[in-house]
Amino acid sequence: MLSYRHAFHAGNHADVLKHLILVQMARHLAQKDKAFWYIDTHAGAGSYALDSPAATKLGEHRDGIGRLWLRKDLPPAVADYVDLVRRANPDGRLKIYPGSPTFALWTLRAHDRLRLCELHGREVLRLRENFRDCDRQVLVDEVDGFAALKGLLPPPPRRGLVLIDPPYEERRDYERVVLALKDSLQRFPGGSYLLWYPLLSKLEAHELPSRLKRLSAARWLHVSLRVRTPAADGFGMHGSGLFVINPPWTLQATLQESLPWLRQVLAEDAGAAFTLEGEAP
Repeated sequence: MLSYRHAFHAGNHADVLKHLILVQMARHLAQKDKAFWYIDTHAGAGSYALDSPAATKLGEHRDGIGRLWLRKDLPPAVADYVDLVRRANPDGRLKIYPGSPTFALWTLRAHDRLRLCELHGREVLRLRENFRDCDRQVLVDEVDGFAALKGLLPPPPRRGLVLIDPPYEERRDYERVVLALKDSLQRFPGGSYLLWYPLLSKLEAHELPSRLKRLSAARWLHVSLRVRTPAADGFGMHGSGLFVINPPWTLQATLQESLPWLRQVLAEDAGAAFTLEGEAP
């Protein structure tokens, strides 16, 4: 319980896909003058040093953001995301990887608000330190993000983007994300939701997209990116997926342009593939 630390995985292929989509969704909401809230149920530390012992132990960023860092042929949405990573590395050397809250902060306006939930004590300390100068715009809570959603939705401006990305270390997380989204849609049906999940050989991971499609969401997109063939022994994450509820109307076309490129650039073997499917009224 509470052993997961994202520092071991920061900047990997899953972060590339998740944060690219997060940036696109936040930018779309910011096009209207009215404020909105960004709510993160598992915020982590907010920023990660890629030369730390944790990050270098697995070096997953090398096959994620590391493969994009020096390329000149980035599709527009990928370039937008990479430019924000470059903002964290002004000397041009890839040493820092921003977490989801940082990407959100850099795409929001001054009158928007961030509500960040994190239950891991060490991560909460780092999260508060990373956002100590943000005054009232950012509120960090040491709390179970699933439980916190009940009190945060609907947000006062009646506009919001909710990121749900637990580590799935516990089997019950698969059940909790479904229940959390179901309850959230009852409280705040007009909100935008971004739910991340790993591509694993586990039955729970395989069945999750089908369960999410059965929720009462009028508009959704299901996106996944597999970077390698699943291991014969069933071990390890071979990709990741995102289920988006109430996506921007432009997101599907953006991903149709970006996903084939990402599949080619992030592929680790011939088993690389992507999924893009959706439903709209």
